[in-house]
Amino acid sequence: MQKHQQLHLNALARSIADSCQSAIISFGANLEVIDYTPLAAELLKLEQSLDHTLSVGTDPNVWDNWTQLLEGTLKTGQQADFEIVKYSHGGTSRLLNILCAPFKDPDTGAVVGGTALIKDVTEKLDTEHEMAQAERLMAIGKVAGNVAHELNNPLDGILRYVNLSLRILDQNDPEKAREYLLHCRTGLQRMAQIITEMLEFSRTTNLAFETSPVNKIIDDALRAMEASLRDIEVDIIREYVAPLPHLKSDTVFQVFCNLIKNAADAMAGTGKLTITISQTNEYCRIEFCDSGPGVQAGNIDDIFKPFYTTKSKGRGTGLGLAICKDILDKLNGTITARNLPQGGACFVVKLPCGGPAVSNRSLT
Repeated sequence: MQKHQQLHLNALARSIADSCQSAIISFGANLEVIDYTPLAAELLKLEQSLDHTLSVGTDPNVWDNWTQLLEGTLKTGQQADFEIVKYSHGGTSRLLNILCAPFKDPDTGAVVGGTALIKDVTEKLDTEHEMAQAERLMAIGKVAGNVAHELNNPLDGILRYVNLSLRILDQNDPEKAREYLLHCRTGLQRMAQIITEMLEFSRTTNLAFETSPVNKIIDDALRAMEASLRDIEVDIIREYVAPLPHLKSDTVFQVFCNLIKNAADAMAGTGKLTITISQTNEYCRIEFCDSGPGVQAGNIDDIFKPFYTTKSKGRGTGLGLAICKDILDKLNGTITARNLPQGGACFVVKLPCGGPAVSNRSLT
């Protein structure tokens, strides 16, 4: 009883929480909820224990074992910070930052429970999402001049062939007119491909609620590209200590989709794609290695330039990697490419995300 009395929130704690617009839940050594502030009851569906309280409103595919996570905090005596937790309750979804800190008995020093400080960051992240969208548009704007030039070339050709077709029709030569019109169609297809790729990168595909760990974003990208990977073997090598930190920008999903599509195109639909995810205290590293022909040695430095493409005519615009690089630049990340000794190309993405050092390796 005395331990539970120590874990009840006093007036000062409640006042501080209210002033910071944060919720507080105190819990015991068995994770049972002992006390809470009114805001906690608004943000969460309160159950008898904190792990059940968090489980009922979160996605089990992302936060699969709250009991283990919270018990680990009490066992180590170290606070744990769970960022960007999507919590659904009462027909609405919120994004929460949850800080759990153990509480020690002042007399014995033993951990007798803990306190969870909960902050609603939905509005803040919605703003960040708008900024991410603006960054994506800035990346596209950076190559807009080249896009205008690239569209102008086929447009000039189309106008020329249309005029020739009209002239030839007056001379009653339908076969020659047909040839000119086919050239017009090729030019229009080129323009449509460029515009489609620009729209693909400029549109908003995910809301801020879709913020996820790196490994889940990769899984989502693989599912989105299933059609291109139908006859390709995909291996995911995980060299990190779970869980990976969450990324706050949905644009990373588009980068991963583009790299997966490029690998599938390079292998002409058959081969092996190996994705390696690793983590250090400074960054997350994701490698996309394919079994295709690789990149010609002299082209490695050029493939990230706008409209530079090694794909066959009609299959690529050369915009994808250029926009990917600009997106990653905005996130303080990098992308590089190299050829593998055994053949194939490997694209390496580095993103600053922090986290524990590598201690295990698994193949799934």
